Amino acid sequence: MTSADQDGVFHIGGDLPVHRMGFGAMQLTGPGVWGPPLDPDNARAVLRRAVERGVDFIDTADVYGPGDNERLIREALSPYSPGLVIATKGGLLRSGPATRENPGMSMNGTEAHIRAAVEGSLRDLGVERIDLYQLHRVDPATPIEETMSVFRTLRDEGKIRHVGLSQVSVEEIERARAVVEIATVQNIYNLAVRNYADVLVHCEANGIAFIPFWPLHIESVAGSEVLARIAREADASPRQVALAWLLQTSPATILIPGTASVAHLEENLAACEVVLTDRHMRDLWALGGRRET
Repeated sequence: MTSADQDGVFHIGGDLPVHRMGFGAMQLTGPGVWGPPLDPDNARAVLRRAVERGVDFIDTADVYGPGDNERLIREALSPYSPGLVIATKGGLLRSGPATRENPGMSMNGTEAHIRAAVEGSLRDLGVERIDLYQLHRVDPATPIEETMSVFRTLRDEGKIRHVGLSQVSVEEIERARAVVEIATVQNIYNLAVRNYADVLVHCEANGIAFIPFWPLHIESVAGSEVLARIAREADASPRQVALAWLLQTSPATILIPGTASVAHLEENLAACEVVLTDRHMRDLWALGGRRET
């Protein structure tokens, strides 16, 4: 059971339609996802071009900057076009620029933090209600049921419309759903990293949108001859094939490839037109995928 239709639209929560090719705004920050972008004019141009090309789902988070990414979206796109969904996330704290060795983040799922985070995102985005508010990470020090109770109250207060989760297991999804309806799950998943396949299947069966983040972090298979061959046969780039594979893997997927380049944005959006055959899909699946936590 999914909430997707034949036009490539998924109805988040059953009532919020978005096209399945969205945009992830994280790269429109400074180095290490810290501070504003080095070229704010270019960043605003990328956002505006995405909307001009029909993107109606943009993913951000309060820790991108922190705050700079949400404010950039407001500066570039407010007043927002009807139907444009800006999804954001809370539940993390940043202490400095992220590196591969030290992401510089800690988790906080307490009521005080989540309430303050929501108020900050409402202000920075310039909205009265957040269409999709996602728990960025489950705080091991706070039971997910307690955090979801805060989300449910914020929804009932009219500050958020739908609730999402990020980087969770099937068990955590079900624990959260016992408290509040879950509309989306955002986990790492791509052609190379597939250890959340069970979560994808669970989301599809329960009408939950699955948002694979880092859809183009496919370094371990990027040089594969199989991928190169399929790209030639599909008249597409390997990046486009990787995105098309995600779109065709499940109608529950909503993609959020990010970029700070208008040219790369156009390439990503063109992946919607790439058609992979059943044989292509089987060969790509057979590439396998490493596990990543």
